[in-house]
Amino acid sequence: MKIGTIDIGTNSMRLLIAEYKDGKIINRKKYVNTTRIGQGVDKQGYITDDAIKRNIDALVEFSDICKTESCEKIYCMGTSALRDSKNKDIFVELAKEKAGINVEIISGDRESNLGFRGVLEGIEKAEDILVIDIGGGSTEFIIGNDEGIRFSKSENIGALRMTEKFLYKDPINETEFYAMSNFIYEELKNTLECIKKDKIKKLVGIGGTITSLSAINQELEVYSMDKIHNSKVTLNEIELILQNLKKMTLNDKKTLKGLQPKRADIITAGVEILHTIMKNLEIKEITVSEYDNLEGLMCQNIKNMS
Repeated sequence: MKIGTIDIGTNSMRLLIAEYKDGKIINRKKYVNTTRIGQGVDKQGYITDDAIKRNIDALVEFSDICKTESCEKIYCMGTSALRDSKNKDIFVELAKEKAGINVEIISGDRESNLGFRGVLEGIEKAEDILVIDIGGGSTEFIIGNDEGIRFSKSENIGALRMTEKFLYKDPINETEFYAMSNFIYEELKNTLECIKKDKIKKLVGIGGTITSLSAINQELEVYSMDKIHNSKVTLNEIELILQNLKKMTLNDKKTLKGLQPKRADIITAGVEILHTIMKNLEIKEITVSEYDNLEGLMCQNIKNMS
């Protein structure tokens, strides 16, 4: 059975097309479009008309790809920006009308659970792990193993949200960066204290910030799911990349190996969120997963069908 799953994230819209056979997801293909539905949502509380148009166009395109690929089912979820916007209903109606797609706006908890479930699909044996998903609008923290989740928290700290709130100058201004860094720590402090008590050894990361960080670290000319999946990035490597990003102009970042040009303006904030988390949890290495909430959404819906 061939299925399409779509994630309308704050920064980008992503599509997974895959087959589900003998309890496994096979022949995965992923598509990404940087549609920025969350642009300005934090400040104004509304999705702008431009952002609605961009995202509906992308949704129509993804719907067409699913039809071309003969997907039997398409499932679509909206996350942080859609949760927060006051005009989400207009978007959901247009998605149905123009693209023929039902968008389900999911809670932070459900987003965490789907991300964790997706990660489990991509690892051999799941000991106790902490999964973090740094998105454009929020960051999810999940602790668990194959038997289930025992801790999950969604925080309104994301790469696009932090960039819009703090980083105005190019290259990045040290005072603005410091203010952002402090804010991230203060917002995450209680969650990090809670996680620290658990003494988790293995950290797994999902989401565009973390996969991009691995691609930068490996200096990939062309993005490769295989090279990213299960790759490792150390805290030292993160600190080195962060120092470089802070010095670079936006144009420099757009030509950086491994980084999509459309992510260049928000990558520094995203990497600093990860840096803050790892430093405070005293974890020296992160494993990067290319299996995430898209795979999680697929698995959950297949289970519901059976």
